[in-house]
Amino acid sequence: MPNVMIPAEVREDVQTLWAFHDLQHEPRPVDVCIGLGGHDLGVADYTADLYLDGLFGQIVFTGANAPTTVDAFPEGEALGYRDHAIARGVPGTAVLVEPAATNTSENLEYSRKLLAEHQIEPSSVLLVSHPYQQRRAFATCRVVWPDVDVLCVSRPLPLDAYLRTIGDADRVIDMLVGETQRLTLYAELGFIAHEEDVPDDVVVAYDRLVEAGYTSRLVEDRRPIDV
Repeated sequence: MPNVMIPAEVREDVQTLWAFHDLQHEPRPVDVCIGLGGHDLGVADYTADLYLDGLFGQIVFTGANAPTTVDAFPEGEALGYRDHAIARGVPGTAVLVEPAATNTSENLEYSRKLLAEHQIEPSSVLLVSHPYQQRRAFATCRVVWPDVDVLCVSRPLPLDAYLRTIGDADRVIDMLVGETQRLTLYAELGFIAHEEDVPDDVVVAYDRLVEAGYTSRLVEDRRPIDV
């Protein structure tokens, strides 16, 4: 059975990474909202909430499937999110579905192309992502879609409340560690914009969590984070 509690010996480090990845962007009216696919149905929930609050009139849900999501969304992440949002009261006419993307760059590239096919050229976009994905999604958009005004938000939950929605603390910690590694590595490779150096306390927390064995979401290049 998955562990739903953060071990006491790593809690402070996990909280450090959690806080770091929260951009603290405030949702505001935009032309289009893009819900980034994955295992977390909270993305669809929060997108629906913001639509019903009147912040935008057009949604794109984007994402194919990963091995970790195929059981939850057998028809694909984007379609699963769309169906959930419609069940929450979002009209189907407000939702476009991009069902092919398998990474964040593709999420944005394919969504942009889909919108253009529907004669929609947004000047402002709100990304809704997993909490630990905010910084990388935002930095990816700065490269893939540099001319759009972009914000990135997640459902506003504290760490422990979010863990209860996922039901697997180890999985969330692994994702936090993996996303922290990608910020430096992907910036070096030119996949994302280099926004700022990773703070010292985040580097220390990351290193300790890697040492503690939270490594399942690291990419093959496991070089230390450069400050």
